[in-house]
Amino acid sequence: MKAAPAQTVEVREVMDIRQAAHYLGISSDSLYRYAATGFIPAFRIGNRWRFRKSRLEEWMDSRSEETESPAPKLVRSAKKPVRSARVLGRSARTGS
Repeated sequence: MKAAPAQTVEVREVMDIRQAAHYLGISSDSLYRYAATGFIPAFRIGNRWRFRKSRLEEWMDSRSEETESPAPKLVRSAKKPVRSARVLGRSARTGS
């Protein structure tokens, strides 16, 4: 029985979000947020993010030379509580 050939991931000069996230070793969701805030160098073609490998390498080199500073805090908006239909229905029936 033959062993399956090892998968090689081709790293292109211009990468999409999935390829760049794999290259950087972070999740795609984190990379979306970092690109949108300008923390990581990226550009858009239409509505899709693209990343240049050379720019990411330069960015990583410059970040590694600086004192270690954490990534920017990503604040999520607070969601409003939603009343369930059952609670709304009960209060409407009782008149309270």
